[in-house]
Amino acid sequence: MGGKWLEILKEVVPPLVRVAALFNPQTHTGQYWGVLEAAAQTVNVQFAKAAVADAVEIERAVKGMSGEPRGGLMVMPDSFTMSHQETIVASAARHRIPAIYAFRAFPVNGGLMSYGMDMISVYRDAAGYVDRILRGEKPGDLPVQGPTRFELVINLQTARTIGLEVPPTLLARADEVIE
Repeated sequence: MGGKWLEILKEVVPPLVRVAALFNPQTHTGQYWGVLEAAAQTVNVQFAKAAVADAVEIERAVKGMSGEPRGGLMVMPDSFTMSHQETIVASAARHRIPAIYAFRAFPVNGGLMSYGMDMISVYRDAAGYVDRILRGEKPGDLPVQGPTRFELVINLQTARTIGLEVPPTLLARADEVIE
């Protein structure tokens, strides 16, 4: 996932040279760091971690990226970033920073774009597991399954607001385009 976020962000902003990953060290496990560092080298982008713990630090981190030419933001998926969604989206818009998120709720609420699990299919799959358990199967005997469907959501209004033109090839791959 981390490599895909970086790839998509670079596709939307070809001159991108710096990316910061916004995260809270208390709620984020860091499972993406190795992949992101390797992917950053592949696409020739400097990668940095932006640890934040409250709304003031979010604003400071996003504002710091605005001072960097050709910078972008990746918002790591966790409970902290979800609960501070409005602050993050507003700050990225105010500072005209292109950002990618893991959950569709961000672009639906004004963020630039997201790429992540299709949560409806995840819930459907979970319902199947519940059904199997209620029919008597032991939870420990059920296979572990990851998500099988991912979705790309792009908010064109936000792209225009921050001065970006989303490539038609990316729009064609999007599962949802918000006008």
